[in-house]
Amino acid sequence: MGSALRPRRLPTGGCRAPPRPSWPRHSTAALRRVDHRVPAGHRDVRSGDCLDDPEDRLRPRPTAACGVGRKADDPLPRPRGRGEAEAPARHRIPRDSGRIVSRTGGQILVDQLELNGADLAFSLPGESFLPLLDALYDSRIRLITSRHEQGAANAAEAYGKLTGTPGICIVTRGPGATQAAVGVHTAMQDSTPMLLLVGHVPRRVQGREAWQELDYGRVFGGLAKAAWQVDSADRIPEHISRAYALALSGRPGPVVLALPEDVLAETSDAADGAPVQVPRAAPRAEDLARLRDLLMSAERPLVVVGEGGWTQGTGDDVLRFCEANELPVACAFRCQDFVDNRSQSYAGVLGVAMDDRLAARLAEADLVLAVGGRLGDVPTRRYTLLEPPNPSATLVHVHPDPRELGFVFEPDLPTVSSLPDFAAALAALAPVEPRWREWTSAARADYEDNLRHEPMEGPVDLGEIMAFLRGRLPEDAIQTCGAGNFTVWAHRFAEFTRFGTQICPRSGSMGYGIAAGVAAKLVHPDRIVVCFTGDGDFSMSSPEFATAVHYGLAIVVLLVNNGMLATIRMHQERLFPGRVIGTDLVNPDFPALARAYGGHAERVERTEEFEGAFERALASGKPSLLELPVDPERISPRIRSPTTRTRFAPAISSSSRASSRSIRTATWSVETTWWPRPARCSTTSGRPSPRPDAASGTSSRSRSS
Repeated sequence: MGSALRPRRLPTGGCRAPPRPSWPRHSTAALRRVDHRVPAGHRDVRSGDCLDDPEDRLRPRPTAACGVGRKADDPLPRPRGRGEAEAPARHRIPRDSGRIVSRTGGQILVDQLELNGADLAFSLPGESFLPLLDALYDSRIRLITSRHEQGAANAAEAYGKLTGTPGICIVTRGPGATQAAVGVHTAMQDSTPMLLLVGHVPRRVQGREAWQELDYGRVFGGLAKAAWQVDSADRIPEHISRAYALALSGRPGPVVLALPEDVLAETSDAADGAPVQVPRAAPRAEDLARLRDLLMSAERPLVVVGEGGWTQGTGDDVLRFCEANELPVACAFRCQDFVDNRSQSYAGVLGVAMDDRLAARLAEADLVLAVGGRLGDVPTRRYTLLEPPNPSATLVHVHPDPRELGFVFEPDLPTVSSLPDFAAALAALAPVEPRWREWTSAARADYEDNLRHEPMEGPVDLGEIMAFLRGRLPEDAIQTCGAGNFTVWAHRFAEFTRFGTQICPRSGSMGYGIAAGVAAKLVHPDRIVVCFTGDGDFSMSSPEFATAVHYGLAIVVLLVNNGMLATIRMHQERLFPGRVIGTDLVNPDFPALARAYGGHAERVERTEEFEGAFERALASGKPSLLELPVDPERISPRIRSPTTRTRFAPAISSSSRASSRSIRTATWSVETTWWPRPARCSTTSGRPSPRPDAASGTSSRSRSS
């Protein structure tokens, strides 16, 4: 027998677990489960008679289980238990001398995940899927244990963004599933492929409101692309194939499978499925010809790119088309890494607190080419820049899912196509005679002007810090974030050149950034990963910093601390001036908390201290946290308090010492809004005209609003 197929001899010193059976361990998991005969002198684990002593649950391990304690630079995927030489085509299970090949439902499921290329799974273990956990023991899939189901789901969603393949999240029934629902919602709103696998109560007790029982089809029916229960181990390959196909086809998104624990424990001789291959649609030649005709007649065209199956090549091809035709291109909310921001065609991001001048260009455009995306309420400022269902501009909308075409806006030219195929066709399209050089150059000049920041009150200037990071971070560095006003600095003053380097929730979910950073460092252990978070945002996800410590993932967390929930505070002051309630925060000593978890941490008191602190964080080789206390009056780069009053609020903690001080809060004018009206755009010069401010009579370009 070849050495690769010889039974492994594991160290057992001091371990009371029974030794492995003496018969050979075959190359395929199915053959290792041909029968369940127990050699003389050994107890059958499946019968339950060996669980009288808790130590009998332990299994001798030659290395840390599922990579626990391994370094982040450990290559992924990494086989354990089954070598690469022992991995034949998994969908052709060999039959040995006519014997029935039998596997547990948990093993069948893991084999289907491997078959479709899964190499990571995020979980908080629960007793409802123990057979699945047991199957992962021998798998090359690395199991990452998060500290909360929301963190596991967010990490799986971020994995889907990073790889374009479904992120795998495994949680227990009831509260485990509902706590993972936040990540499922993000995956749906962000068009990210994801599989949520939920352990469920046994079939025989369903419908009696058994302990932690839920109807997952009803719970997740409005959150996911699909949700259903697997009722037989025999059909697990079929269900997993269907789930992968749904998650990846059309508009990518999450799929939820409920897995009764008795289905995972029962045995079956079901054959593996085949790896899922999603068909891709290409644009029709007549649609490309009509697009070219529409472009030739346009005076103020604008290309807008968004989610829906993007790749690095897609962005390169779209830019090649835009540069050949001298067209401006803007990115939808938190899609800034879709095209190279250094291109002279790049005009900025249509996101929260967008540049008024870019908003004006979208409002004044007479042709909008939307490549992916849904033109939702954020990039259109709650549908004020483009009015549904029939905008004044000619709309060409390209999306891989026909259900998205006409869902909000009725396009003049709807095109069903995968985004990579459409972008490749664009790049090959003969350029029209360009007439938009001035229009595009002005848009680029406005973008570059928007990168310049105004001085910020207080000793820590976030604009200066972002300018430093823009020059310091390499092109492949990955930036993650959660939700809050602090993200406006991270989005406005950052530049991206490569796809997959901005991993942020377009759903606006708080608590996302740390878990996303964990996923990013696992997928790309050789890259710098910087997580932007706020004091409220970090408080929702700080246990995932412990996950980073657990797995040795040297992420750098930049925590902006202003002692309040600033986004909600901003809206309160705008709509109900002088009646702030519920948004002050009493915070812990964040650096002490990070050090207690086992990470490196510092508090940056002045802007000039940041560079040294950042370099020390990188050099530490540990998960690191840098706290940035900022002036609470500076709501965003564009908004500060026009007038002030005194209000008592808890201070921003600098150490374990508790203190308090007065902060000034805004008395907002009714003219001050989060969604300001866009400036009018001059069609002669290509530049927007400053909009007079109704309250002060000053130009909105000249004041910070």
